[in-house]
Amino acid sequence: MAERTSSGLLTMMLEPTPAVAMTLPAEVREKLAELELELSEGDITQKGYEKKRSKLLAPYIPQIQGVDPSIDNRIQASSQAVLPSSKHNRSRAANARDERFRSDIHTEAVQAALAKYKERKMPMPSKRRSVLVQSSVEACTPPDTSSASEDEGSLRWQGRLATSTPYQGHSHPAVEHWFNRVIQGSSTSSSASSTSSHTGGRSATNSSAHQALNANAAATALADLMAHTQLGVPVSSRVSNKIQQLLNTLKRPKRPPLREFFVDDFEELLDVQQPDPNQPRPEGQQMSPLEGEPLRGITNWPASLPVALQRWGTTHPKSPCLTALDNAGKPVYTLTYGKLWTRCQKLAYTLLNKLSSRNEPLLMPGDRVALVFPNNDPVMFMVAFYGCLLAELVPVPIEVPLTRKDAGSQQIGFLLGSCGVTLALTTDACQKGLPKAQTGEVATFKGWPRLLWFVTDGKHVAKPPKDWQPSIREASNDIAYIEYKTSKEGSTMGITVSHSAMLAHCHALTEACGYTEGETMTNVLDFKREAGLWHGVLTSVMNRMHVISIPYFLMKVNPLSWIQKVHTYKARVAVVKSRDMHWSLLAQRDQKNISLSSLRMLIVADGANPWSISSCDAFLNVFQARGLRPEVICPCASSSEAMTVAIRRPPEMGVPPPGKAVLSMGGLSHSVIRVDSEEKLSVLTVQDVGQVMPGAVICVVRVEGTPYLCQTDEVGEICVSSKNSGLAYYGLPGMTKNIFETVPLKASGAPLSDRPFIRTSLLGFVGPDNLLFVVGKMDGLMVVSGRRHNADDVVATALAVEPMKFVYRGRIAVFSVSVLHDERIVVVAEQRPDASEEDSFQWMSRVLQAIDSIHQVGVYCLALVPANMLPKAPLGGIHISETKQRFLEGALHPCNVLMCPHTCVTNLPKPRQKQPEVGPASMIVGNLVAGKRIAQACGRDLGQFEDNDQFLYIQDVLQWRAQATPDHPLFLVLNSKGAVASTASCLQLHKRAERVAAALMGRLNTGDHVALVYPPGIDLIATFYGCLYAGCVPVTVRPPHPQNLATTLPTVKMIVEVSKSVCILTTQAIMKLLKSKDAAAAVDIKSWPTVLDTDDLPRKKNNQMYKPPTPEMLAYLDFSVSTTGILAGVKMSHSATSALCRSIKLQCELYPSRQIAICLDPYCGLGFALWCLCSVYSGHQSILVPPLELESNVSLWLTAVSQYKVRITFCSYSVMEMCTKGLGTQTEALRLRNLNLSCVRTCMVVAEERPRMSLTQSFSKIFKDLGLSPRAVSTTFGCRVNVAICLQGTAGPDPTTVYVDMRALRHDRVRLVEKGSPHSLPLMESGKILPGMKVIIANTETKGPLGDSHLGEIWVSGPHNATGYYTVYGEEALHADHFNTKLSFGDTQTVWARTGYLGFLRRTELTDASGERHDALYVVGSLDETLELRGMRYHPIDIETSVIRSHKSIAEW
Repeated sequence: MAERTSSGLLTMMLEPTPAVAMTLPAEVREKLAELELELSEGDITQKGYEKKRSKLLAPYIPQIQGVDPSIDNRIQASSQAVLPSSKHNRSRAANARDERFRSDIHTEAVQAALAKYKERKMPMPSKRRSVLVQSSVEACTPPDTSSASEDEGSLRWQGRLATSTPYQGHSHPAVEHWFNRVIQGSSTSSSASSTSSHTGGRSATNSSAHQALNANAAATALADLMAHTQLGVPVSSRVSNKIQQLLNTLKRPKRPPLREFFVDDFEELLDVQQPDPNQPRPEGQQMSPLEGEPLRGITNWPASLPVALQRWGTTHPKSPCLTALDNAGKPVYTLTYGKLWTRCQKLAYTLLNKLSSRNEPLLMPGDRVALVFPNNDPVMFMVAFYGCLLAELVPVPIEVPLTRKDAGSQQIGFLLGSCGVTLALTTDACQKGLPKAQTGEVATFKGWPRLLWFVTDGKHVAKPPKDWQPSIREASNDIAYIEYKTSKEGSTMGITVSHSAMLAHCHALTEACGYTEGETMTNVLDFKREAGLWHGVLTSVMNRMHVISIPYFLMKVNPLSWIQKVHTYKARVAVVKSRDMHWSLLAQRDQKNISLSSLRMLIVADGANPWSISSCDAFLNVFQARGLRPEVICPCASSSEAMTVAIRRPPEMGVPPPGKAVLSMGGLSHSVIRVDSEEKLSVLTVQDVGQVMPGAVICVVRVEGTPYLCQTDEVGEICVSSKNSGLAYYGLPGMTKNIFETVPLKASGAPLSDRPFIRTSLLGFVGPDNLLFVVGKMDGLMVVSGRRHNADDVVATALAVEPMKFVYRGRIAVFSVSVLHDERIVVVAEQRPDASEEDSFQWMSRVLQAIDSIHQVGVYCLALVPANMLPKAPLGGIHISETKQRFLEGALHPCNVLMCPHTCVTNLPKPRQKQPEVGPASMIVGNLVAGKRIAQACGRDLGQFEDNDQFLYIQDVLQWRAQATPDHPLFLVLNSKGAVASTASCLQLHKRAERVAAALMGRLNTGDHVALVYPPGIDLIATFYGCLYAGCVPVTVRPPHPQNLATTLPTVKMIVEVSKSVCILTTQAIMKLLKSKDAAAAVDIKSWPTVLDTDDLPRKKNNQMYKPPTPEMLAYLDFSVSTTGILAGVKMSHSATSALCRSIKLQCELYPSRQIAICLDPYCGLGFALWCLCSVYSGHQSILVPPLELESNVSLWLTAVSQYKVRITFCSYSVMEMCTKGLGTQTEALRLRNLNLSCVRTCMVVAEERPRMSLTQSFSKIFKDLGLSPRAVSTTFGCRVNVAICLQGTAGPDPTTVYVDMRALRHDRVRLVEKGSPHSLPLMESGKILPGMKVIIANTETKGPLGDSHLGEIWVSGPHNATGYYTVYGEEALHADHFNTKLSFGDTQTVWARTGYLGFLRRTELTDASGERHDALYVVGSLDETLELRGMRYHPIDIETSVIRSHKSIAEW
């Protein structure tokens, strides 16, 4: 459906509908009119109006023939935007990294790479310390469209039209013609969508539509009426406030819709690296599926696991099933098959019959039950697991939550909740160790559902009656158990395994490993999941094996314990990980009488890890002399979804010899297999993981995109099709379809097989002799600049750089984070306590060099954290996803950080292309912009002169007031207690100025510069006018701080010298300070000019005041230090001074009867003008509050405003921030002290910067309870060339706020967006332009005028511009164009001053005091402060805001 403009909408709403008048009865028309009147007056809601109107029209709807009831549905469907389906991100397992990576070959390669790196003479990274902060950096260039590209009102009309019509049915030609008539008022920008919505049928039905219109005029008119009234705008001319507000909203500046900002157009905005034409590419043939040997039938094979348990429990009750060890390695309990059978029966009976809720069984067959057992109690776990199988319950084994903040515990809770778990089984000892609530019950962990905890120890289970027997069935497709898995992103999924798959997996493992009855197995792995569960709990029972379970804690104490148990029990099979083999190498010297000759199979469960070969080779070298045969070592590959994928067969099965491949890491990064020699640095040596499991079929597909089969020399993801794998992710059908129902495709596009395949998340290829090789996992895959790197490879490289001295082996994490739409590598490790900072930094530098040399990839960040600070996985490894989350949240708290973005971020935003051409008829910034209004505005006219306006000099105004109104109070200064410290009337100020002039005229010449070093007060004002009386040029200087002379006194000295002051006027106390010993340590006190104390001047009167010959002569110098640290002084003439005062007087409506409160420093800029000039010129009374007094009494300013009922007040951002922080919690106490701010009409913040919206909003919100109007707070804007350009004043519209696109702003373009849009930046208007001022936005380079949709430098022209810079070096010519410049085209006659600030003008719908549309000026930032990178402008305040928002601990100082 096409969009519609607001003008077309209003025209349509006012059209008469005579056909309806002829169709509807008179009483119905009267009731409709009454409803419309009620709605317009707000007596009825829109919903009630629609309901009653529909009820009135319902009887007449069937009379309208040809209107099909699906109009609404069709229109709604055509108007909705079709969102592209996002590519589903495949979740992968994030198993804990193992701490065993060791390879002598790789260590030598790393050392050689480092030596080669030194030869390249590349600079070492510079050391820096910083708080690690993750900030999302996105630099985008939006299309060059003005703010009027879209109409939000038309979008709202489109959405309402799509859902408003109550009829449903197929489209009728008459109704279509009515819609076509509506579309005729659409904007041109929506013509394309209009055409696409009606293509194919418009020309064919055009003539029939006209005929239908004549035949069904009543239907069309009624539909027209329905559309009108649905919009909530009745035909009656009276409208409610809400409707008027809607119409006003439609008139607001047109902005692009919100959804446009979610379109990811980074490919057009970032430099995309082109693929290397010389990169290796696969050259082999398309691979063929690899099939395992068929499953052989086993004689008398049990029909299910419960059947096997019953058989062995009754026929071999005394056969040992499981031996548990204590922490000293001694056997504490041996569970026989008879005991296992009877205990499982008791537990099954208890769960089904003894647990009830409201006289109903708590559990029913098929319910899920959590198994929470520690890693040192395999016996109780085995009883609980098989007890659940006998009770036809679904066990969900999980880890024991030790604290309420365990890493990943919340995700486990989400899994339990999604599975509907209400009962948790545990042991008595474990239940006592769980965190408890105040009631004594087990605490509810974060994210967990409420659980009933049941202890499975013997005393808590009941003996079943003799006539009760568990229901033992053959294996089916029902769920047997759910195994949890943690993805790369940290989310936890439950993988469902059916009874038939569990049985088939046991069958396949028995075939592949050659298990026989009565064998002894040593199991070091976690018995609750993966290989430890498959071998040590399931397959062992199927074959009546004896398992010796080695707890993880024992391995930490005695790494040789598993080898000792193999020797003691003459174990035939051992199931270990490469870390266990590595640990045993470190302790093998203590044990000599050990024999491993009984082993026929040493299963390495993580043999798929590319670096496990180093542990296998080193273990074989040491223990081959103790009976270990080389062919015994059997690596395997597995995944939680597909279970065991491949395993190397034991030697008695007559399989091919094991294989080894030396692969180029450069080729692997491009997913290509290239055999390389071992002498080269960048090689990866991998071992095979054996043959495919019996009965399984595997293939290798491409990692990304459509799963096409890989070529024979291409690395891809291994997929498996077998009966012995998982079924699905529990409760996640979408992810299940992507992972468990993959259909590999041939190159022709035909499916490989009718059977679905399962993605294993293993990356590998099929090698010679049909051996399977694995080179990485999807969990550790990091794609950087189109090249693939494996996290385990990077870990091994880092650990090869002298690891034992500085970091803990196995306590290192490697992951990637997204920066600028690409992955960046982050390395985090735990630093040893005895490692010095300097040594650690050197190690970090060497790691960066090694990774760069071997992997040809840069590291974004390398961080070292204190020992035991990284989150741990249940079996001691690092919890990768939790570590990454802490890194992104800034919660790692590293002790050493090395950030190297320059080495890895290569896809920076495209440089901005600037076109230098400029023509007299066009405005240009980057590209031509035609048809835009030139961004210029002006304040109102200065108007007629009043009595004091006839004076050209400010000192003449003071003399006139001293004669006309001698007793009129001008100034009132408050101290910290709120008491009046001093006052001055017109005559008093005049007399004091005369005494100063008399003291100077005898000593100084006309035109001499005089430095006024005074604290804020009357003395400063009086000496200023005394200098004017004497013909001297005053220079106000902030006095030095007595407690900080070392830093404040040099600034005073510099201003005195630069201004060429020949005399210093000050108080007696400051004069002593300037010549004190402390001052001598900071500056040369002998070089001070003449210093005069004005505390006790004689009462002399000068008979003749100095009269300047021309108003253009210099009146005073205004010195200040800019934000970039530059001391700049500007020259203010007498005419500019008078014009400034007159302009402020008109803007703020200042008259002698007014009182204003000022809490500003009086030394420069607008603060000085308000303190010293405006009261004298306008005659109003100024209540002066020195900001320093707020340090001892923070409520002084607001108390004065309330006490004197001030309508206009001025302050600085520092004062506002002090009040916000100091009084934010004291508003109630202030109210009790009768502090009332309802009198304030205007509170203006004086600053030379972008308005701080967050601060002003906080101030308004806090003091709203004290009566402060939220509309009262506003800002001003001034700069060095003109101290007062914008000032809110008392008349005119309220300040406006807009939201602009930051990406467009970087390209000097202004694009309005909605609040809350991505990349939106709120900007508040910087007050109203002062009377007599003209403002234009100009290009900083071409000096041409810009359109109102562009960002440029603010130029000003007016009578109170400063006349130029004043410096001691005479370099005014370098900055002459700051005060005297002209446009390069357009109005080339007007003289402008360049403010040095970037901003833009926006014409609003508001009207100013003169009735004209108001032009708002928005200041973005200082041109000198901007950072121009690759042609784009960045403002420091925006970067600071991003840093502050990135973490709550970062404070703004």
